Amino acid sequence: MSAILTAGLFCLATNVYFEARSEDIEGQRAIAEVTLNRVSSDKYPNNICDVVWQRKQFSWTHDGKSDYPRDFEAWLKAIEVASEVMNRKTKSKLGPKVHHYHSKKVNPSWAKTMKPIAKIGNHIFYSS
Repeated sequence: MSAILTAGLFCLATNVYFEARSEDIEGQRAIAEVTLNRVSSDKYPNNICDVVWQRKQFSWTHDGKSDYPRDFEAWLKAIEVASEVMNRKTKSKLGPKVHHYHSKKVNPSWAKTMKPIAKIGNHIFYSS
């Protein structure tokens, strides 16, 4: 891996790590794709770090736990996946209007107002 760790790549990789480190590559790519879809949308901030750290958008950012990746192998994988998605080295699975997802373990009230698009790994993805 030879990715230069820019602020945007770091934020995207951190989101992939904390949201999907136990997922396979496809599941991790989907999380990265949604994050970048938000950056491209006029409904969200226009840079990756601001999207990731937007108040109460991703549970790991406000759960009170450490935001420091502890699994080095999973962290390297998250950086690689984030880099691939940022550099468009993988084909989109979800499309540009998919801005939301949640774990299959929860049933958030907001999901009732959205259209489910795909189930990938342990997540369900939605367009509004």
